[in-house]
Amino acid sequence: MSTGTAEIGPNAVTQLIAALAETASNRQTLSLFARAEVSDWLGAPPERMVDERRVARLHQTVRATLAPDQAVALLQRAGRLTADYLLRARIPRLAQVLLKMLPRAWAARLLVKAIAAHAWTFAGSGQFSAWVGGGTVTIEIADNPLCAGESATLPVCVWHAAVLQRLFSVLVWRHARVTETDCAAQQGKVCRFEVRLG
Repeated sequence: MSTGTAEIGPNAVTQLIAALAETASNRQTLSLFARAEVSDWLGAPPERMVDERRVARLHQTVRATLAPDQAVALLQRAGRLTADYLLRARIPRLAQVLLKMLPRAWAARLLVKAIAAHAWTFAGSGQFSAWVGGGTVTIEIADNPLCAGESATLPVCVWHAAVLQRLFSVLVWRHARVTETDCAAQQGKVCRFEVRLG
């Protein structure tokens, strides 16, 4: 049930918990969630859409607390686990087979259309846009809530990039490469991801 606040899908939390279970101690996990003021999620992981501000606090706490390489590895793993969940439970098997049979450009356009239709689950109140051209898919999230108010010298939206990397490499082309080329945390206007398809 909506609370009237902007929300984001629970995988941004549950798959981070799963990634922490693989790599961190219980003490470290408890500390991260306590610092982010979301300790309740450890006892009852969310199953429905959740307040994006709480999710943002958790992701930003991970980036602020852990060593940079550790934070990147953790968020990448959480992103991959999120994509694996989507492939297992949300994207019909027949659709996956058909996408893999299509030429890359066609498959990319269809995948982008599907992602756009569900953008609210990972972009929250952010504005999603995407286009395909010249062997590249460009995806933008304006006002990305997961890095709102953050300041960094490098792009920080590792979780988003990892989700996209896994989906495009499985469904469109196994050598697809996703790079965040602009980030709102770097004082940019949007978080921009480029997916290279050749």
